[in-house]
Amino acid sequence: MTVRTRFAPSPTGFLHIGGARTALFSWAYAKKHGGDFILRIEDTDVARSTPEAVQAILDGMQWLGLDYDEGPFYQMQRMDRYKQVIQKMLDEGSAYYCYCSKEELDALRESQMQQGLKPRYDGCWRPEAGKVLPSPPQDIPPVIRFKNPQSGHVVWHDLVKGEISIANQELDDLIIARADGTPTYNFCVVVDDWEMGITQVIRGDDHVNNTPRQINMLMALGATIPQYAHLSMILGSDGQKLSKRHGAVSVMQYDEDGYLPEAVLNYLARLGWSHGDDEIFSKQQFCEWFDLDHITPSAAQFNTEKLNWLNAHYIKQADNEYLVSDITKRLNKLNVVVSAQSNLSAVIDLYKERVSTLNELAANIAYFYQKPVMDQAAAEKHLTVDIKPVIATLVELLKGVDWQAEPIHQVINEVVAQYQLKFPKVAMPLRVMLTGIAQSPSIDQVMALLGKDEVLARIDSALN
Repeated sequence: MTVRTRFAPSPTGFLHIGGARTALFSWAYAKKHGGDFILRIEDTDVARSTPEAVQAILDGMQWLGLDYDEGPFYQMQRMDRYKQVIQKMLDEGSAYYCYCSKEELDALRESQMQQGLKPRYDGCWRPEAGKVLPSPPQDIPPVIRFKNPQSGHVVWHDLVKGEISIANQELDDLIIARADGTPTYNFCVVVDDWEMGITQVIRGDDHVNNTPRQINMLMALGATIPQYAHLSMILGSDGQKLSKRHGAVSVMQYDEDGYLPEAVLNYLARLGWSHGDDEIFSKQQFCEWFDLDHITPSAAQFNTEKLNWLNAHYIKQADNEYLVSDITKRLNKLNVVVSAQSNLSAVIDLYKERVSTLNELAANIAYFYQKPVMDQAAAEKHLTVDIKPVIATLVELLKGVDWQAEPIHQVINEVVAQYQLKFPKVAMPLRVMLTGIAQSPSIDQVMALLGKDEVLARIDSALN
């Protein structure tokens, strides 16, 4: 049997980290087994679903490189098929009309709660042998309910959590079509998984309570039951439910914030899954290694520091041609214009091992392409009265030097020796004058890349 997995987000918001991890695991399982990965958009919540959210999902999947073999399929385009299946269930007796009014259901719920009972539909319109049903009221459009088994247990071996057993008496008769005729979420999922031939349903453990109902409906339809794997939730570093302050933002926000998709994917892969002690691996390696046996059933914790560490690694490894294109766009957002003939690749080389995000890289190198704003505290500390004659001497020597890092370094050493100073005593004020701050890579390399004219002009401006 060909492995077929699916990712089925609801377009009621952005694609977030939890959804992206579910997509990644479903994608990797299909790739590992030479199967198919299907994208399905579950857009039956018409009031909350938006085209913008759909696009955010598609953009996030594309940015992460999670290519799907089929889809995207949209549930709202399959309404006729759902209604055909519901009619079949009505005809076969596995579904029935329920005419309870909202007021009756509210009263029933209130009564049960006062008695300390679990609120549940009491089956008053459920047809049974020998049971006489009341006459249908004319003023109440009926919902359609699934006739859930009333005895026995629903048992399945969850590929992450192990064996799970739910008593059927704990489950009431689920509404599968609303009074206006539109099918409900749980029913549409069942029909889709059945007709799309899904073999493994990999999803968040907030769906565990839906699974026994879905299994019962699949059995009523004579469908093959897929295997289920429910992934535990992702918590923030403080152990609380993941929120925006922890990193539960749109996947595309990570692009905006300067993360590489390779780093985000690598990080997501390690959220609740492991392959020995391996921390860094490619997408291809992940597909080869991935299995469901090494997914932990306990909650995973989101750690921004770990993500930043991974991102720093991938920036170091990144192709400079890619970085030049990306950083040019980020510099433009900072109103820094870089010409096509610039030495941006060499500048990136100077900084790529010193940063953890692409935004940090862009911000750090902006001074190469526009005059920096000098940090006043650093200027007061390092541009002292007694250092200015030293810098003036250095300037005269720099005017005649071959403009490469090594000759520049030698000239600075000459001045340091002449004035009997330590190297940082000259390097620090140079950094402040040329970059605006007191930290930078080797000052001789910075000066070489800035160019002689620019270096001399910035020093002159700072001294006068």
